[in-house]
Amino acid sequence: MDNGKIKHIGVFTSGGDSPGMNAALYGTVKVAEQHGIRVSGILKGYEGMIDGHFIPLESQQLQKTVHRGGTVLKTARSERFMAVDGRQLAFKSLQDNDIDAVVAIGGDGTFKGLIAFSEISKIPFIGIPGTIDNDLAGTDFTLGFDSAINTAIESIDKIKDTAESHNRVFIVEVMGRDSGYIAIHSGLGVGADAILIPESGEDFLQLLKKVKDYRSEDGFIVVVSEGDELGAELVASKIKELNPEVDLRITKLGHVQRGGNPSAFDRMLGIRLGAASVNALMNGERNVMAGILDNQLKFTPFDSVVKQHQLNEELYGLLKTLNT
Repeated sequence: MDNGKIKHIGVFTSGGDSPGMNAALYGTVKVAEQHGIRVSGILKGYEGMIDGHFIPLESQQLQKTVHRGGTVLKTARSERFMAVDGRQLAFKSLQDNDIDAVVAIGGDGTFKGLIAFSEISKIPFIGIPGTIDNDLAGTDFTLGFDSAINTAIESIDKIKDTAESHNRVFIVEVMGRDSGYIAIHSGLGVGADAILIPESGEDFLQLLKKVKDYRSEDGFIVVVSEGDELGAELVASKIKELNPEVDLRITKLGHVQRGGNPSAFDRMLGIRLGAASVNALMNGERNVMAGILDNQLKFTPFDSVVKQHQLNEELYGLLKTLNT
């Protein structure tokens, strides 16, 4: 079928990997094929775009990767793309390969790159929110967030068994450089005793009140976002100063939260947003991110997507209730 405009789409994954990226690739290519549109994968994000590392993509091969974590297109951060010269090389590379539209799967840094790219390029860009941090406006959930919190909850549940067996205080650090969503969802999900996030300055004071006279026969679980202003080590030292008798351990879950098979939710979300991105390009959309708000497909301009992250008020209220 001749759509009259888009003939060849380039798609890439950028920034930190997140479970569900492969599902998004599949959704993108499957719908493109139905409209007679060719799709090329750009390897290693903006780096591959600059260097012209393109491969043809077919839905039949991608269908076998929907259940896999990570990204079959690989990902990388690109210092070169931050400079105008790098973006000009990337633009030339797209032109040389006759690519007339791009679907980008990534997070905040990816969309900031697209904003800068759009200043020198007329190629239409559509974004898919792929980051476990869930810190983008324009969507209720980002790709990989659900998988990450399920991984975190499974890990913390196991830590909790040990904490209760030894009457220990465990400080568990989860990912979330600027966002506390993983900490809140996983902390509430495991019944943590305290949750510390970057967006709150009160949570640590409430923790100190709780742990000062801790003598329980149960374990005590503190979930800390890696972006919290204090960090796991300083929190641990403050607790020991206040209550030297506690048996305390620190566990950092780290990149285990990014890996593993995507959840059913993230697989469906990826396919849904991939398909929506191609349809958006055909409808003349450009420089917007596809997202799901109130279970409805929405498109948000990039400059609104990357605005300062704010925590959901309802979740913040739940956090205050828990930490009191």
